[in-house]
Amino acid sequence: MWEEAGERQFFVPAMFEEAVENVSKVRENLRIAQSRQKSYADKRRRELTFDEGEFVYLKVSPLRGTKRFHTRGKLAPRIKQKVGDLAYELELLEHLSGVHPMFHVSQLRKCLRLPEDQTSLEAVDLQNNLEYLEYPVQILDRAEKGTRRTRIPVCKVLWSNHSEREATREKESELQEKYPHLFENE
Repeated sequence: MWEEAGERQFFVPAMFEEAVENVSKVRENLRIAQSRQKSYADKRRRELTFDEGEFVYLKVSPLRGTKRFHTRGKLAPRIKQKVGDLAYELELLEHLSGVHPMFHVSQLRKCLRLPEDQTSLEAVDLQNNLEYLEYPVQILDRAEKGTRRTRIPVCKVLWSNHSEREATREKESELQEKYPHLFENE
C-alpha cells in the first residue's frame, strides 16, 4: 500500500449509508420512547384550579436541622382570589400576618374534608416562613452500626409531632452535642 499513490477512500459509500440509516433508527427509537414517557406522565398530570371561598390545604414544611420530614401538618385557609394562571391569594390567620398571602398552585391541595381537621397553631410553632422546628422527645432504642473498622452508636429518636412509626435513627454523638437533655437521666 505504501507504494500506491493517490487518494484512498476511508468511508465506503455503503458504510456511510449504513451509518446514516442507524442514526435515523436511533432517532426514531428515541422519539418513540419520549412519546411513551410523555403519555405516562400526562396520565398523572392534572390541572388544579380553585374557586373563591373554597378551602385548600397549604403545604407547611417541618424542619429538623437541615433534614426534612414528610409534611404532616396542613393549614386549611380559604381562597381569597385567583391571581394569574398559577397563583392564588389566601385568607391567612392573623398569626401568619408576616407571611405573604400569594402562593403558587404547587403549594396547594384540594381540601376534601371540613377545615375542622386542620392542625392547630398552638400544637405547632409555625414560623413566618411556614416552617416549624422539630425537636427530639425521647430515645426509644440504641444500637451500633458499623463498618469493618469502626462502630458508630446510633439512637432511635421519637420526634415532636410524629408517631413512633416515624422515629428516625441518629448518631448518638450528634444527639449528645445538640440535645444533651436527652441523656441527663442516664
